[in-house]
Amino acid sequence: MEEWATELGLFVARLAILVLVVGLALAVIARMRGDGSERLRLRVEQLNDRREYRRRRLALAASEPSARKRLLKAFRRDDKAKNRRGGKEAPTARQTVWVLDFHGDIRASGTPRLAEEISAVLASAEKGDEAVLRLESAGGLVHAYGLAAAQVDRLREAGLTTTVCVDKVAASGGYLMACAADRLQAAPFAVIGSIGVVAQLPNLHRLLKRHDVDVELLTAGEYKRTLTVFGENTQEGRDKFQADLENTHRLFKSHVAERRPNLDIEAVATGEIWYGRDALTRNLVDALGTSEAYLVSRMDEARVISVRLEPRRSMGERFGMAVSYGVERSVDRLLERLDAGRWEKR
Repeated sequence: MEEWATELGLFVARLAILVLVVGLALAVIARMRGDGSERLRLRVEQLNDRREYRRRRLALAASEPSARKRLLKAFRRDDKAKNRRGGKEAPTARQTVWVLDFHGDIRASGTPRLAEEISAVLASAEKGDEAVLRLESAGGLVHAYGLAAAQVDRLREAGLTTTVCVDKVAASGGYLMACAADRLQAAPFAVIGSIGVVAQLPNLHRLLKRHDVDVELLTAGEYKRTLTVFGENTQEGRDKFQADLENTHRLFKSHVAERRPNLDIEAVATGEIWYGRDALTRNLVDALGTSEAYLVSRMDEARVISVRLEPRRSMGERFGMAVSYGVERSVDRLLERLDAGRWEKR
């Protein structure tokens, strides 16, 4: 058993190395052939149609074989009637809900794409439309999430009703973005809050001094460097660094308080996090629920349209992603089998 597992592990390792080499080669070729700019395409999908398509598929699957023809005829009649109504009533006054997505990392690297998506929505949206942002972020750099929050502000400033839905987490910089909405909804166990600022860095001065290594740090400006990694830090520098953190925290609290005036900002701006249900009692969110449930409820009275900018991938990139996914799945299955075998022996 152990010999088999070892051989399989070696095979997976060789396969992973091969995939890495091929992927690097394809990346180099793509960079040489590309123009250096990211190629993006706008993907627009009406979620009402997708929901109706799936409903019909399930209805057919659950029906008796003898009833499927009747169902298909009924679907065709509905489609014809819908087309006739659309021709007579267009242009329709039905509200449109524009759906955007943001999954944030520490640098909020999806901000440029979100900005372009918002620009596209604002160019097409009409009075009375709604924008829904499905947001997932645990926060990150202050300036990066400040810019991302400013992009969300554009929706409200343009007169669109703005709803932010949080299924998993909107903490720190993520909450900085989320609080810009007219309505903020979170899943019952979504992580909300963390209205605070943190910074940490190591200092190697004593270690270097023990090995007779000197570091010269020259600055022009009293507070150009307050804390450093290699230099000797002073209490004055620490105090100034702490003052900068406090000032950033003050700006954070002011931003949240302006957008959520019913919030007791001093009570929640402690850096703590709360799950959705507790966040609701503290007015950090307006309602409990998942993004999927909210969008389904809106489909009964509005067109729900997903807007997303996606990169155009070459054939080589798609092949590399497929191979990488296959290797990842193989490793996961191997680990699952080994784990299952461990429990079976017991």
